[in-house]
Amino acid sequence: MKTIINTPKAPAPIGPYNQAVLTGNTLYTSGQIAINVDTGALVQGTIQEETKQVMENLKAVLAAAEMTFDNVIKTSIFISDMHNFSKINEVYAQYFDSETAPARETVEVANLPKFVNVEISMIAVK
Repeated sequence: MKTIINTPKAPAPIGPYNQAVLTGNTLYTSGQIAINVDTGALVQGTIQEETKQVMENLKAVLAAAEMTFDNVIKTSIFISDMHNFSKINEVYAQYFDSETAPARETVEVANLPKFVNVEISMIAVK
């Protein structure tokens, strides 16, 4: 059994998928990119500003499932340039306690949707 999670507080999917799926106590989020939910536009700015928007979008999806970043057990980060790794980490670290941070991988890819610089997905458990 699965429950579809969608919230107007995060950007609408840009394809045939949902923002997240809850099965049992486990939430699987789709990747979020730096779309400002209020304007529908991509964030234009630094990689830190993009990453902050991505994390805020994920925060909204987690909240829609009655969860927080404390529930996150795994993240996947896809970036277009590994040189941005430390800058992304600066922002990402603000959302997690380093002692209880989730498992994670960070992968450089050739392209991302809408040619953004960062996309992040998460798995969380209640």
